[in-house]
Order: sequence, then C-alpha cells, then structure tokens
Amino acid sequence: MITQGPVSQQFEHELSAYFGARHTSVVANGTAGLHLIALGLGWKQNDLVITTPITFLASANCAIYAGADVDFVDIDSSSYTIDPNKLEDKIIKLSKSKKRIKAVVAVDYAGHPCDWKSLHYLKEKYGFQLVNDFCHALGAEYKNSKHYAAKYADAVNLSFHPVKHITTGEGGAILTNDDELDKSIKTLRTHGMTKDPEILLQNDGPWYYEMHEVGYNYRITDFQCALGINQLKKLDGFLVERRKVAQHYNEAFANIDTIKIPKISKGVKHAYHLYPLLIDFKKLKIDKLALYNNLKNDRVVFQVHYIPVHLQPYYKNRYGYKRGDFPVAENFYDSEISIPIYPGLKKADLNYISKTIIKNLG
Repeated sequence: MITQGPVSQQFEHELSAYFGARHTSVVANGTAGLHLIALGLGWKQNDLVITTPITFLASANCAIYAGADVDFVDIDSSSYTIDPNKLEDKIIKLSKSKKRIKAVVAVDYAGHPCDWKSLHYLKEKYGFQLVNDFCHALGAEYKNSKHYAAKYADAVNLSFHPVKHITTGEGGAILTNDDELDKSIKTLRTHGMTKDPEILLQNDGPWYYEMHEVGYNYRITDFQCALGINQLKKLDGFLVERRKVAQHYNEAFANIDTIKIPKISKGVKHAYHLYPLLIDFKKLKIDKLALYNNLKNDRVVFQVHYIPVHLQPYYKNRYGYKRGDFPVAENFYDSEISIPIYPGLKKADLNYISKTIIKNLG
C-alpha cells in the first residue's frame, strides 16, 4: 500500500481528468518517464529521434537509453520551441539519403506550447511518433484548451521535481490516449512483470507472474502521490501567481531596447515555468558572467536554460556537432537568462529584482 496502493491510482485518475488523457502512469521521475516512453514506443538501434537543442539533457538522452540515435532541429526565434519548418526541411534532407526519423520529442519550453497543430500535421504526413516533453507546461493552454498535450502527441511526459509547477519531491507521469502503449508502460515500470491472464503462458495461481521483457523499478510511492493530489488542487492558483509575476516583468522591461521579453503565440496561455529574458550583450558593456556576479552580489541570482545539448561533449564526440550547427539555439543560449519566477514572490521582491537588473545593465 505504500508503493502501489490506491492513492497512486487516485493520483493517476485526477491527472487524467485535469489534462484530458485517457490513461496516466505515475513514475519515479520525469527522466524515468521519458525512458519508459522510448521503450514503450519501441525505439531501438538504428532508429533516429529528433529533439530541440534547448532542453534539459533527458529529452535527448532517453533515445540513447533505448539504443537509438539523436539529431536536433533548431528553435523558432519567437516561441523558443522546435521550429516545424526546419523540422520538415530536416526530414526531406534525411529522406534523400534514405534515412527516416522514428520520433520527435518536442519540448514546451519555459511553459510555452509548441506549434502542435503543425507538428501533428508533419507526424501524419511523414509517419513518425510524436512525444511531448511537457515538464515545463503544466496548466498551459493551446488553442484555448488545457487538454492539448495528449490530443496531439502519442505520449506526454510530466515531471514533479521540486522546481516544477507541482511537486511530489521526485516524481513524474506519462499521459497517453493509446491503450496498448499505456499497458506496455505500466508493465515496464515494474520490472516487466505481468499477471494479465491474457498474456501469461501458464498460470499456477493468484501469486503467479511472468516477465516477458526486461523492465525497471520506476514506481512512485503512495505518500508522494498523496502530496501530488494536494498539489494538483493548487495548480490553478499557482498558475495565477506565476502569470502575475510574468506580467510585472513584462511591464518593467517592456521599453528597454537591450532586453527582449517572452512572446506569446495566438491561442496560447503560457504556464511560465521559466521567465527567459534575452539580453543584447553586444550592445552592452557587460558580458553574461559579469552580469551574473554583479547580480549575485546584489542578491539576485539567475539561471541559464539551457546549454544547447548538441554542444555537450558527449554529443559532440559521438556525432561531430559543433558551434554553428543550430545558430538560433546557440544565439539564444548566449543571450538568455532565467530570472526568479515562483508563487510567493511579493511586489517588493519583484520591484527589487527588475530594478536591480536594469541598474546592472547600465
């Protein structure tokens, strides 16, 4: 009852209802979720999986876990999500060398949904699998709906790490409308064990189980799920607070020509897991490291999301990527800082943060 009891199932039901998915599987963490999605979708050696360079490592690593290869497509300069036009260009280029992609892992970066209608169109046109790395976007809206994620993607990955919108300490979940994929994921998260009478090759009694494929111990506890149920009830309130913080920053930085605030596409409601500011360091007499140190001395600490994955030593050594391969993503990294955004920031905090940034930019 502590690991796979009724509370875990209740959390799955409530997540399905909130996000409009037929099935949910709660798991140990978001990375475990991506690994299970890769296995459940059957990725293997010689398969090619495409993702964005501006994401956390797990969005690419999950393909490596399954034995597949990884390639990248540059981001859109407005939404900072994978660019569908460049994706189609990549697909056409690959087809000329008799290669085809198995899947695309698209990331709703910072809480802004991808252009899912275009991605789904390409999925249907070229026959690849589509995964939504949804960890930043809990509660976001696309085409004025919170239920978009499982509608457009074959599988949707969530994270409940403490920095995310809601937390279970560590934890994650997988949403899908695919009955067979859900069944596979639920088996793989528990060592590959099954007691399903329709699958068993023999049946010695109620205690009997079989393992038909290697799985993993990617379960989550009931007491973590109890926290998750409570957190989910607060999600809408957390989103209100995050959007208020974002609105304050939008107004504070709106008329400064060396700062670019996040843009929001039509029909989108941003979830603001991150608030990415783009700083035109070329116009300023300060670089990013100096700005970081100066702001830290003034008690304002920013992060950078993310170092482009293709520039990580592992991917450079394995595939030969280099600077210049995905220029929009690289320029984004050079300019981006993620400033504090979370429920609980008071107006005085926000005034201090925004004024301190402006002061340090000169």
